[in-house]
Formats: sequence, C-alpha cells, structure tokens
Amino acid sequence: MTSVNALPPFERRSAMPSPSRIARIALLGLGIAASLAACARRDDLSTGAIPDDYRTRHPIVVGESERAIDIPIASSDRRLPVGTREVIKGFAQTYRGSANGVVQIMLPSGSRNGAAVEAVRRDIRAILVQTGVPANRLLETRYDAAGSGDAAPVRLSFTAITASTGPCGAWPEDLVSNTTENRNWSNFGCASQSNLAAQIANPTDLLGPQAQSPIDAARRGQVIEDYRGLSTAPPDTTISITNN
Repeated sequence: MTSVNALPPFERRSAMPSPSRIARIALLGLGIAASLAACARRDDLSTGAIPDDYRTRHPIVVGESERAIDIPIASSDRRLPVGTREVIKGFAQTYRGSANGVVQIMLPSGSRNGAAVEAVRRDIRAILVQTGVPANRLLETRYDAAGSGDAAPVRLSFTAITASTGPCGAWPEDLVSNTTENRNWSNFGCASQSNLAAQIANPTDLLGPQAQSPIDAARRGQVIEDYRGLSTAPPDTTISITNN
C-alpha cells in the first residue's frame, strides 16, 4: 500500500492558494464592488457618454403669450373672400378653446386701403360673433399704417396660457472642436421640445391631471344588460353526415 507522501512531486496538491492568487482575487473583488457602486450612483437621465439632458436645457414652460393673425385687405375689397372668412373662423375656434378674455381687432389708420377696411370691419365682427366670441369681448383699436403700403392688414389677437420653449438656434460653441467629452450640443433637442409644446391642446395638463368626468349611468346600465344577455354556452361543433 502506497502512502500519500510517496506520490510523485507533480501529483501533490496544496490545500491553501498561493499569496499571489489571494492578491489577484482581492483586486478582482474590489473592482466588482467599485463597478456596482458606480451603477448605483448613476443618474437616470444621463449616461457616461451623454452627461446632460436636453429636457433640462430646453424646458417646456407654461405661461401667457399672445396669439395673433394678420388679415390682408385689398383696396378693392368690399366683402371678405371665402378663404379669409374660414381663417377668421379658425381663429375664433382657437380662442374659444384656449381663452376667454378680450379679442383685439387692430384696424390700420392712414393706409390706402382705409375705405376697404371700413367696408369689411362689420364682416369681421359678425364672423367672430357667429363662431362663438361674445360681442362684449371685441375691442377695436387703431394703429398708424401710413407707411405700410396698399394692403395694410387687420390684426386679430388675444392672450392665452400656452406651452412654449425658448428660442432655438443657439450655437455658442464649435461642434468640431467640442468633441472630447462626447456631449450633445447646446441646440440639441430644442426643435423637438418646441414641436411637442405646440402640439399640446391644453397646457394646464402639464401642471396636473384633470378631474374624471361623471359616469354615464344610462350607458353603463345598457352595457350590463347586453353582457347579461350573452350566451356562455360553448358553440355547437357537431358535424352531421347525411347518407344519400
């Protein structure tokens, strides 16, 4: 019978790892712990390659702003064209959905189309009233249009709460030279934020959710009655064979 001490030297195994191997294992553990700690501290809105966020740099702000359109009036006009009437109706519908203040009608003074403006002024007021703008909220003012040429426009405007961002197109740094940190540029995301703000129908939705509408009890009862009348039996899948 051969004892363990009698085995050849290359078949012996040490029960304890070497000091160098212990050091390598310790360094590996420290590296894993550091990586996990870095992941725990990482911001959800940034990564290592892009440390900044365009939503913070170009925020959507809810505030008061003016909405206005210019109605061109030719010197020969005595009534508003059909296309112009539709534009005024669309402006009035926008007012009804977003404001309830004063609608200002700015009429040109001293321009060559002054007679035409006086002829269509009542048409403009009538269209606004017919589309839902109260007559007591129409305010007519005058502006000096002596140097505006032949077709000085009639401006319609009102103020309302809108969602908007700051002006785009700011390029304070050179895109070619500022590439060492791999950060997005200053104007990045501004157009997307502006388009998103323009598509928001009710800007107050950004401030908080709206209250739920009341339940339609009649519709709910009809749905329950329809559900009770449904048959829960499985469909008949019997196949009948007829011999001729």
